[in-house]
This record gives sequence, C-alpha cells and structure tokens, in this order.
Amino acid sequence: MNIDFKSSQLSMPVGIVLERCSSVNQWIDYDWRVDSVLPGAAEIDEWIELASGSDENGDWVKFHAATLPLEIFNKETEGYKYNLTLEQPSIFIVLRSTDDEEQEECEHEVYPFLVTVCPYEAQDYLDSGEEIVDNVPMPLSVMAWLDDYVNEHYVEEVFKKRKRKAFDPRKEGYDKPPPPISHKYNRQPS
Repeated sequence: MNIDFKSSQLSMPVGIVLERCSSVNQWIDYDWRVDSVLPGAAEIDEWIELASGSDENGDWVKFHAATLPLEIFNKETEGYKYNLTLEQPSIFIVLRSTDDEEQEECEHEVYPFLVTVCPYEAQDYLDSGEEIVDNVPMPLSVMAWLDDYVNEHYVEEVFKKRKRKAFDPRKEGYDKPPPPISHKYNRQPS
C-alpha cells in the first residue's frame, strides 16, 4: 500500500468494537463502552457479534458495530502531535444514542458516530453533552501512520506578541461633549 503523506488529508478505515454489559443501574438495562478498534477493518452492514460471556459483573457481549473513516487533516496536526506525546496516545470514539424513532429500526441503544485522533475535537463533542466520548489506546500501526503524517505536515506556530498602541483620547472621543439626554421616556403623564 502506497501512502501519499504529501496529501493534506488522509483516511484509514477503523472498525469499532463495542461492549455491552449488564448494568447495575436500576433504570437502564445495559452499559456501553468502546472495547477496541480494528485498523483497516472492512465495511460492514450489520453489527457482528464477536464474543460473549459473563463475569462477576454480569453478562457481556462484544460487537463489531461499525467501520468508520479515521480522517486526518494538516490543519489539526497540533492536536495529533499533542496526542502522540501523551503517555498513552488514544483514539477517541464518539457514540450517539438512538432516539425513539431510530430504536425501532436499530436494536441497540447507541451507535458509533465518529472516530478521531485529535483530543481537541473529542473535547468539543464531550463539552456538548449530547454524545458519549470514549477512548481506547492507539494501536501501534495507527501511531506510526499518524507520526509519519505529523512529521510531514506539522508547522510550529511562532508566538507573536501583539504590540499595544499608545492610548490617544482624541481617537476614543473623550474630548467630545456627551450626547444630550433625551427626555422622551421621562415624560410626565398628562
């Protein structure tokens, strides 16, 4: 496979493996979490059950829920570089809940919506409070791919301290008299 790192945008298919566990909360049946990712996974139409079992916490099932494109852009290399410098670089997966209409068509309560390696983008989705953002350790193959891309495209932005302009009260209008006070709203009732 020949990858052109000169391109300003690259994409890699990534399979999302979700785990459904029995919930200890009396109000919900299942807890969902991202278990792992599968770099280079094939497209799927339906969820594929990969494994199931039970442990001290209850029953669990792992699904290959979707294959999403992991897209990287040259304008976001600062976030990618930061992610790669962390002790444990991560892939972030955004999950959305299905609403009542979608629930009839889909048997699962959540579905993978987005996969990213930019922690700043993941934080934006987390701040909205509408989606669930989970992360898993970045596989070495994705880490090497991303590192090559960052090395090709990262340009450190030099901090530029802005120069303050000297204060000139004439430009601000301090030398002009204040506008007349309107008595339009202070009329006495007749």
